Amino acid sequence: MSSKYVILGGSSGRYLAIMVSRLLGIDYGSTVVKKFPDGETYIKIVGDIADKIVIYINSLQPSPNDKIIETIYTLYTLKDLGAEKVYAFIPYMAYARQDERFTVGEVVSIEILAKLFRDIGPEGIYTIDMHLHRISDPRTLFGDNFYNLTAIPLLADYVKKHYNLDKPIVIGPDEESLQWAKVMADCLGGLEYDVLIKKRVSAEEVIIEAANVDVSNRDVVVVDDIISTGGTMAESLRALYNLGAKKVLVTCVHALLVGEAYEKILSYNPLDMIATDTVLSPISRVSIAPLIAKTIEEDIMS
Repeated sequence: MSSKYVILGGSSGRYLAIMVSRLLGIDYGSTVVKKFPDGETYIKIVGDIADKIVIYINSLQPSPNDKIIETIYTLYTLKDLGAEKVYAFIPYMAYARQDERFTVGEVVSIEILAKLFRDIGPEGIYTIDMHLHRISDPRTLFGDNFYNLTAIPLLADYVKKHYNLDKPIVIGPDEESLQWAKVMADCLGGLEYDVLIKKRVSAEEVIIEAANVDVSNRDVVVVDDIISTGGTMAESLRALYNLGAKKVLVTCVHALLVGEAYEKILSYNPLDMIATDTVLSPISRVSIAPLIAKTIEEDIMS
């Protein structure tokens, strides 16, 4: 493979960068990231990247504020050091849920983050299943070189390979998850799908209700983009079992599992919990490395 290409991994992307470099036979270049005693971030790109096509991978979790600083500083420096082209793969895009000013004076965080990426100007920005609610097309924020990939087919392949489900149905835990429920249902062979109704009481407390969802005596695949505090998923399990579901398999792309989220969901006895490795977690069984490698091969190296 030509040494024209190099893959770099940030502190939350090295594991993916190494796997992708092996899949494609591309050189892996390292970065040094550490903290000064006063809390400021130190970054060094090891090796010469001048005139090279650099693919940088870093997830904006955990510690999203630190990862944003690291990512923005690194992308700028890659350009400054003379990289011919720079492509950024951000498996988890932080602040996507802060997409509107709900009360006077609030910061619309995702708009500012998008501007930072635009100003640096990488040739391409790729993310995985960015949370889309009020913003239907993130290119309106990030620009036309922004690409939102999906890992739902990879999750579906894992489900098909490891589980023999009885009369399965795909359920999203709220109206926002309909987009992922539809893709999962299609990937599992055109299954029936539906969503529950979520009413948010506070930042960590939700109430889940069912509309016309019939899961009685059926196995359920629940799918969502993010599991954060676990409140929505735990309440979904409670509601589905109350509606007569036999087994409930929990799947998501980004398993943040903040605080006691993992234990909270396990207490409702799911059949299993499965996530990708956009963010490393105890349930990260499905790697997005093949998806990134395929995208690089088709979009960047072709």
